[in-house]
Amino acid sequence: MAIADRNSMPGILVAGCGKLGGAIAVILKESAQVYGLRRNPEKVPEGVEGIGADLTRSKSLAGKLPDNLDTVIYCLTPSSYDEQGYRDAYVNGLSNLLEALGDQPLKRLFFISSTSVYAQDDDSLVDETSVASPARVTGQQILAGEQTALDSGHPATIIRFSGIYGPSRRRFLEEVIEGRMNPLKPAPFSNRIHEEDAAAAVAWLNGLALSAKPLDTCYVASDCEPIRLDEVVEWVRQQVPCAEPVAGARKGGRAGSKRCNNQRLLQTGFTFRYPDFRTGYREMIDNSQTRNK
Repeated sequence: MAIADRNSMPGILVAGCGKLGGAIAVILKESAQVYGLRRNPEKVPEGVEGIGADLTRSKSLAGKLPDNLDTVIYCLTPSSYDEQGYRDAYVNGLSNLLEALGDQPLKRLFFISSTSVYAQDDDSLVDETSVASPARVTGQQILAGEQTALDSGHPATIIRFSGIYGPSRRRFLEEVIEGRMNPLKPAPFSNRIHEEDAAAAVAWLNGLALSAKPLDTCYVASDCEPIRLDEVVEWVRQQVPCAEPVAGARKGGRAGSKRCNNQRLLQTGFTFRYPDFRTGYREMIDNSQTRNK
């Protein structure tokens, strides 16, 4: 493609171009000039222009950002899973990026968040209007990052993902197969989204922003079937040989018990490829069995 054509395409920065950010960038690069920011720019996907910087160190951003950005997708993962790690990733990193952007106008700033900001533990249905008052300090830092995005001066949209799973995120499936999951019955409700749908949802909303379509300030991104954890485990056990539960097997979830409502996302016209856990895990199990033959 000619350089002139590339320059006429929308400019998109994926800040935190790791596992999820990289998958988003791969979708977007087909119709945009995509920049992937990460500490090691050589690890961004092919066809994405790498920017080497550490968002937690403001000086590393100096002179690094392009000046043709239409949208920014902020998709950072904490380097440590404690309060400081989360604050660096969700608050300090975003503040540094906003400072480096200066007065460059954006059509939309997307902030990748988590349904862990909901502390509900009563099986209730939660959506974008539900109270977000996380009990854990990590969730509190994510919520603070959301507010930083909303206060940025740019049109901002928060995307709250439930548990992401898929071919590159097999931990839960492997725990069940190896007997390290044995939840009590009835177990808490669990919520999840396949990694392909997670990336596609961000790309979809980004496309709406570039088309000047109206967007809400928050979307819950979770598949269409919240379900109790013990039911998921039992289904997996029926699909594939699993070891008997080991001593010390995990008994429950880590995220309370709530049912995430994705209706606002669906109303934008987004369609899930994996609308429930069965379609996603069935494909993962089938692919594993095929490789093992």
